[in-house]
Formats: sequence, structure tokens, C-alpha cells
Amino acid sequence: MRIHHLNCGTMRPYGGRLVSGTGSLLATAEMICHCLLVEAGHGLVLVDTGYGTDDVRNPDASLTRSFRRMARPVLAEPETALRQVEHMGFRAEDVRDIVLTHLDLDHAGGLRDFPDARVHVLRSELEAARAARTSVERTRYPRAQWAHGPQWVTHDPRGDDWFGFTAVRELPGVAADIRLVPLTGHTVGHTGVAVRDGDGWLLHAGDAYFHHDEMHTAPSCPPALRYMQTRMETARGLRLANQDRLRELPARTRRPGHRVQRPRPGGAAGAPARPGGVAAMITTSGVEATDLPPRHHFR
Repeated sequence: MRIHHLNCGTMRPYGGRLVSGTGSLLATAEMICHCLLVEAGHGLVLVDTGYGTDDVRNPDASLTRSFRRMARPVLAEPETALRQVEHMGFRAEDVRDIVLTHLDLDHAGGLRDFPDARVHVLRSELEAARAARTSVERTRYPRAQWAHGPQWVTHDPRGDDWFGFTAVRELPGVAADIRLVPLTGHTVGHTGVAVRDGDGWLLHAGDAYFHHDEMHTAPSCPPALRYMQTRMETARGLRLANQDRLRELPARTRRPGHRVQRPRPGGAAGAPARPGGVAAMITTSGVEATDLPPRHHFR
């Protein structure tokens, strides 16, 4: 089994150190939507999708102007999961399963590019997206991203214990050892996704935390990120409790839902993210890049 780390959407929000914790107030942060592509058995498994080709071609249909002003997504088609899958020599139909940490617009935008895939999500998350009524809910869960009628496979948060987490369940019928690790709080049905990586595990924690400093013994978060985290949370107590549990894992366990990096001169906007990353899980804001070894796993 092989795991690829993909950048499925660069964003460059304003705010400087209010967002990243370092640098000038006049600087822009740079971050990416970090997705995993797993070559497993007879097909591919995609963990989160970032932005899709329809988001790039017609952003008004799925990404509100207020969101685009705040996050400043680049929206480059070569960055979409579909184009990167094709660049590797695969086809869209080779993606048999998509596993979502949650249904926020910058995680589920690529669903339309893989209409034949089964889409795994916690049942409570899908119900919340379908019931969205407030402006914040409609912004975070744009119906256009899943109006094509995905092949939903819903799961309830019950199962076994796993490294201190409870209600962890395997995904039946998926040709890889992948498990849902419920991390409720950012959304009502937010989950981490654990992937067996050789003799260890790789945990994609979605948006369970926003800045790598939140994983320190004395956690902290830049003010702009702290504001966004509070504004978007659905259950503060559960979110903080899950952060406490994540802090107990080895530092190299965690992979970012949005990996933020320093701009590299001459780098192509559509270039796939290289393996490695930062010890941070953030949403639509930036953190400074701290490169780690390519394989982040624990036993």
C-alpha cells in the first residue's frame, strides 16, 4: 500500500502574524488543503478532496464571496484531486472510496469529480449538512458540491478503543486498513481518519485543531485563528477534550488538514505537495511551516 500526500487547494489569506504567529502584519499566509491518496488493493482511496474542478470553473456556485475574500483560494485546476490523480496515470473511476473528515466546503469540493466513488462520512455530519439553515451553515456546507447525489455510506460513532480514542470503527468493504476516529467539535460529525502505514498508523485529524502550537503542553493559537476556530465550532467542550487527547499522541502522529508552508520561489501553484508537513491541523488560516520527515506514524 502506498500513501500520497496531495495539495488540493492553495489559500493565501491576509493577516500575517495574526494568522501564522510569525512575520509581518502585512504579509499573507500560504496554506494548502492536505488530502491523502491511498493506493490500496484493487483501487484508490481519497481522504478529503479539497476544492474540485467545478469550484475552480464556477466558484460563485459553491464558494461565497465572503469566504473567498477571507481565505483567498488560488483555485488552480492542476491542484484539484482529479487532475493530480490523472497526472499519476490513474482515472477518476479508479477512486473507489472517498473518506471525509467532514463536509466543509474546502474538504468536500472534489466530490463531483468522482461520481462513481462511495463517500464515507459520519451520519451526523451528513444530516447537519442537509439541514443547514443559517448563513454560516449554508456557507460551510454548499449543496452544490454534492447536488449530483454521491453514493453516501454513512457511519455511526461506535466501535473499538484505539490509542486512547473510543468508538473507532473500520470501514467495511474498503481495500485498506482505514478507520474513523470521531473528533467531534469543529462540526457535529467531524472525524479523524487513521490509515495503516506499514507497521504503524497515519492519522489525518482534519480540522480538530487549527495551529501546531495547540499541540504543545501549554497550548496557544494566533488571534485570527482563535477567532475562526471559535466562530466555526459546534461543541466547544468536545473540541477541547479531543485536542487534549490528540496532545497525548506522539508529535509525528498528526497530519494537517490544511498544511501551511512558506512560499517557495519559482514553485508552481499546481505542483502536488511533497511528502512532509507541519504538525498542525488548521482550517482557512495559516501557520508557519515546519518541515517534518516524510513518514509520520506511530505504533
